[in-house]
Amino acid sequence: MSARPLTETDTPATDTPATDTPAGTAAAESFLRDFRSLCTIGETPGHGVDRQAATPADARARAWFTSLAAQYGFRTVADQVGNLFALLEWTPGAPYVLVGSHLDSQPTAGKYDGAYGVAAALHAGRRIADRINNRPDGQAAPKYNLAIVDWFNEEGCRFAPSMMGSSVYTGKLQAESALATTDVDGVSVREALGSIGQLGTGTGPEAAAYAEIHIEQGRSLEDTGTTIGLVHSCWAAAKYSVTVHGEQAHTGSTVIADRRDALLGASRLVVLLREIADHFPDGVLHTSVGQLTVYPNSPVVVPSRVELVMDLRTADEDVLSAAQALLKAGIARIGAETGVTADVQQSHAWGINPYQPAGVELAAQCAADLGLSHRRVFTLAGHDSINMKDIVPTVMLFVPSVDGISHNEREFTHDDDACAGVDMLTLVVERLCRGDLDGSR
Repeated sequence: MSARPLTETDTPATDTPATDTPAGTAAAESFLRDFRSLCTIGETPGHGVDRQAATPADARARAWFTSLAAQYGFRTVADQVGNLFALLEWTPGAPYVLVGSHLDSQPTAGKYDGAYGVAAALHAGRRIADRINNRPDGQAAPKYNLAIVDWFNEEGCRFAPSMMGSSVYTGKLQAESALATTDVDGVSVREALGSIGQLGTGTGPEAAAYAEIHIEQGRSLEDTGTTIGLVHSCWAAAKYSVTVHGEQAHTGSTVIADRRDALLGASRLVVLLREIADHFPDGVLHTSVGQLTVYPNSPVVVPSRVELVMDLRTADEDVLSAAQALLKAGIARIGAETGVTADVQQSHAWGINPYQPAGVELAAQCAADLGLSHRRVFTLAGHDSINMKDIVPTVMLFVPSVDGISHNEREFTHDDDACAGVDMLTLVVERLCRGDLDGSR
């Protein structure tokens, strides 16, 4: 897909591609070269990546970040929970505009999720720094300094919860709680960060504003022929950590009627979540169950314990409330019918909380200035910007995902769209550094 011109927000692009696509420029080719080098780190046989948080592959990606940032004139520091910041100060003592995403991935993930946003932020920062360094004599420096950030453990697949680093930065999660969190092998965040030399100190730079660009992880932009998504709000979500308790028994000799099979109960929960999604029309509710851990996981033992994660998401908070009521009733019914019990803890939740309208409008102006088609969109997935928008003015941008594929090795975004996104991010961040969103919270 090529970047396409458009003059009116929220109107799909025409089928006529721009005559001067961004991927033909030297700046674009430089971005693509650096991004492709990042894509080789932790590459899987299926041409995706596996860079789970604080693993050796994640450490190599962080080294890529630090090296590239140094080439571009940034100084890099890690905070107390491994958030990595590349800092450029041109106004001593001023706060920073933070820009970035995350380099960690799901197991056998795609190459674009998070990583595209970090690479785009580094190149946007480089372009802005070049312009500032070459500004005419007498022209004032920007009001705010610049920090490119790689947030620690956004994915949450090795350490729960997701968006851990930005949660600590924004005060939603205590640093000590995050550092004490362990993976399935009992390794703590503190130990894992220490093992790769990424356990820093302090709380990171003071933020004045935040910007993030990401692949859409959906099909709305591709389906409408649109280059830039202006994220105006996130879907509401509720996530639960569940432990299903049964009783260990012999799979051959134990009478069926006497069994309290934790895996049976967990399997019924999987079906229940899908039935709840199907209860509501038109796909307004998304549900899932993942990360099942079965104990003792022996071929001849009825499981006594299963741990899993449940996830409900929707753009309608009334639907979410009704779905939670159905879930509660369904869990009680499954317990009565199977003889198991379930400990259910809400691990993560957020409501429909819009991004600042002024930030959406600023992004629309930037897209129009660049001649890029754009439309307002929801984000169905969680992003670090969801945390950041609660403390500073925040702009969240999307570029198209081919076929909406994500968390999959086949994840893909066309070069022209990716490069257009870097152009877009650069202009947005320049305006944030000028203070254009001051007072918008």
